[in-house]
Amino acid sequence: MGNAQKTLPIADKGYCLGVESTADDFGVGIVKFDGEILTNSVDSYIPVEGGIHPREAARHHAEVADSVLCEALTEAKLKPKDITCIAFSMGPGLGPCLRTGATVARALATYLQIPLVGVNHSIAHIEIGKLKTGAVDPVTLYASGGNTMVTAFESKRYRVFGETLDIALGNCLDVFARHAGLKNKRGLPLGAAVEQLALKGKNFISLPYVVKGMDLSLSGLLTAAMAQLQKGSYSLEDVCYSLQEHAFSMVAEITERALAHTEKREILLTGGVAANKRLQSMLEAIAQEHEAVFNVVPQRFATDNGAMIAWAGALAYMQGIVTPVEESYVKLRWRVDRVDVPWMN
Repeated sequence: MGNAQKTLPIADKGYCLGVESTADDFGVGIVKFDGEILTNSVDSYIPVEGGIHPREAARHHAEVADSVLCEALTEAKLKPKDITCIAFSMGPGLGPCLRTGATVARALATYLQIPLVGVNHSIAHIEIGKLKTGAVDPVTLYASGGNTMVTAFESKRYRVFGETLDIALGNCLDVFARHAGLKNKRGLPLGAAVEQLALKGKNFISLPYVVKGMDLSLSGLLTAAMAQLQKGSYSLEDVCYSLQEHAFSMVAEITERALAHTEKREILLTGGVAANKRLQSMLEAIAQEHEAVFNVVPQRFATDNGAMIAWAGALAYMQGIVTPVEESYVKLRWRVDRVDVPWMN
């Protein structure tokens, strides 16, 4: 996946161990080359206050790497020598976090003398969604804390048909939640708290709606929502409801445009925000109107996880793609449309 890779003879069976460390989650997953997920272990860094502190998150990943790895191997009932290849999140993501995961993966691959595969984090989200839903060639809305984009396969790559021009959808919801004083329950993103409050909202507040062609901007919406909360003219529930409706309508609009343009017959929703029921209902309505099938990734595979890295790594490895250890540097801004996906040809 990428320029710094070479090919090996194609394998048809084996096990891929994947290491995920792009942000606050350190995950290790193991999958068989036929798509069976054997284990998906994760340990999340939760800051005392504020958002993710990259260096602190990286320190957390280094501290838990050994235990998460052992847990994954034990649950899969495998020994290190059984693993065929090691995959890791090469990017995009937070530098300190990416480098920690890459170091773990390189050490494993070198010690076991097996191939290393650098995986694009965004492609991994798409592929795990396809694997778990049965989608074949969908228009994908990938919405998470760090990414918001609409992609579809065209000419050997996942092309970006629309994306955020500033902050990501998940980050927008999380920043608002922190501003509102909402608490982070372990294992759940702050956006889940916004979703629950939005269900109780009754008054729709007019907020900025910014779609520019096929792209969208969320920073103005976030600022306006926080200002409304500060004013106190509306309840927190009303602001949460209005924030969600505006943000989700924007991403739904560009998803529908991409669906109409590509004439594909499937929609896939993946990434951490995929768990939101309101967003799901909007996209399902669009799919029905266009006689397409709506698919949403299962919740346990929606957030960052090692299984998605392992599966994307297995797909690449079965096409003969590996990453030389000496060229396995991380790519903080590795765009999804810069990566060939030969398994889709």
